[in-house]
Amino acid sequence: MRKISKVEASIPALKPRKKVAAYARVSMETERLMHSLSAQVSYYSGLIQKNPDWEYAGVYSDDGVSGIGIAKRRGFRQMVEDCEKGKIDIVLTKSISRFARNTVDLLGTVRHLKDLGVEVRFEKERISSMSGDGELMLTILASFAQEESRSISDNVKWGTRKRFEQGIPNGRFRVYGYRWEGERLVVEPEEARIVKRIFQNFLDGKSRLETEREFAAEGITTAQGCRWVDSNIKVVLTNITYTGNLLLQKEYIEDPITKKRKKNKGELPQYYVEGTHEAIIDMETFRYVQDEMARRKEMGPFANKALNTTCFTSMLKCGKCGCSFVRSQRENRAKGSTTYGDTVVYWVCGTTKRKGGRCSTKDIPEPVLRKTCAEAMGLEEFDEDIFKESISAIIVGEGRKLCFHFKDGKDAEIVWQSTAKKDCWTEEHKDRQRKWMREYMAGGNGKYSPFTTRIKCEHCGSAFRRQSQSCKSSPTGKMGYWRCGTDKKSGRGCRTKGIREDRLMELTAKIMGMPEFDGDAFREQVGHISVSPEMVLTYRFLDGRAESVQYDFRYQGRPWTEEQRAKFKESIKGTFTEERRKAMSEKMKKVRSEKYWASTRK
Repeated sequence: MRKISKVEASIPALKPRKKVAAYARVSMETERLMHSLSAQVSYYSGLIQKNPDWEYAGVYSDDGVSGIGIAKRRGFRQMVEDCEKGKIDIVLTKSISRFARNTVDLLGTVRHLKDLGVEVRFEKERISSMSGDGELMLTILASFAQEESRSISDNVKWGTRKRFEQGIPNGRFRVYGYRWEGERLVVEPEEARIVKRIFQNFLDGKSRLETEREFAAEGITTAQGCRWVDSNIKVVLTNITYTGNLLLQKEYIEDPITKKRKKNKGELPQYYVEGTHEAIIDMETFRYVQDEMARRKEMGPFANKALNTTCFTSMLKCGKCGCSFVRSQRENRAKGSTTYGDTVVYWVCGTTKRKGGRCSTKDIPEPVLRKTCAEAMGLEEFDEDIFKESISAIIVGEGRKLCFHFKDGKDAEIVWQSTAKKDCWTEEHKDRQRKWMREYMAGGNGKYSPFTTRIKCEHCGSAFRRQSQSCKSSPTGKMGYWRCGTDKKSGRGCRTKGIREDRLMELTAKIMGMPEFDGDAFREQVGHISVSPEMVLTYRFLDGRAESVQYDFRYQGRPWTEEQRAKFKESIKGTFTEERRKAMSEKMKKVRSEKYWASTRK
């Protein structure tokens, strides 16, 4: 008998819909009429939503932004970010020029989206980034779009320069001290008062830095509410607009693609328009200020009375980076020095001092510099007047070399002697310093301990150093420990462990046969203590004998006295009151019933 089975009709699986978005842009030029932004957004919104295979993912737009760059196109950058997050599968755009006018930006973005699996479709050119010849066509057409942008920029420049020839400025630029009323600049009284004060301060001999500090102290700010700085004050002092005249085309855009602005230093013609608005500063005062600024620039730091200049100011030049040396003050931290704590003057390369960089040229102490200059001039002592008359410049080279350039044309090279410990400390000097330190510590002076320089590590040869740690059992709240100096100096670590100071004192007193530790007796009898990695302490006496003892880490300190025990018991009684005992009892009952005991009863 035949068996018949019914085959049910299968429902085809729904094809997943593509997430589609669109990008629209309108530039700042007259294209706005041809490519209305609202029209583009409306068109793409309807186009995407009408297609049943597409899922609407939004329309990204930029209004009044050039397509040359990406940095200022917020909508474009947001679209790329959403593509990276997987929110978009297809991007629609009207044309290549709407997407980007920069060939590099266009190809870079398209390739990036292609790697993410996102397709870009250009409707006007009928190009898809996923097609075989898509990238080739994009390269060719993007170059045309870039050149079109360059042509538009040239036309705009031509129109701007024609307006300059007629004495018409390029737009309503912002000038501190003025405001625009229609097509004319009008004086702003409060801001004009600040402008006059800036000029007057300069005429009174004050530097821009002094004016900056005055305004900061009085709370005077710019039109944007920011602090006045040196660069702002310089702009005011050099702006001819305050004389009632205009100088047009002071700057220009060098390349329409990079949008890099360049100061016009004669490459293009400038246009001087007289009597365009009311003056704040008269022309005679303005010209005097320009001449004075040029004079002060030539004088350098000597023109600024606020600076503490010396005969070496602007005279020392770094032979490596070309920067001037500047004066710096430091506190002498050399322990044992007769000038400890005093201020020492150094001359430092400006790259390190001002710009936060690094230069290998050595810092020069001013006393050493004066001595070396006297030697170069053939004098026993340094003379400032002779120095100014004879030397034009000093080049500071590597290896502590100073090259002196004299005004009569002669040159001299001298290697200055360093006063740093690592450079000038001879073995004789070191032995003399060690002797002084031994005598100093033997007298019980300062913060030095009798063990200082007397504990040596057998593993690495370094001296032990004292460290303090918090300790509740100590009457002072701190406990001294002696550890190998290798661990502290280089951070490489050492096998030899640290020693508690109180335990070290007890062992030392026991070895020396004394009831208590005596620092003076220890310094008189013991040369040093050698500590092995196994923590065997070897006492080497000055009379030639040596005794060893094993350091016990299990040592927990002295046993408690009855008084200490009674005090501890009283503290415990004061802590555990009757109320606290009841609370703890109730808490334990609850824990027992809910956790362990409840599970065992089941």
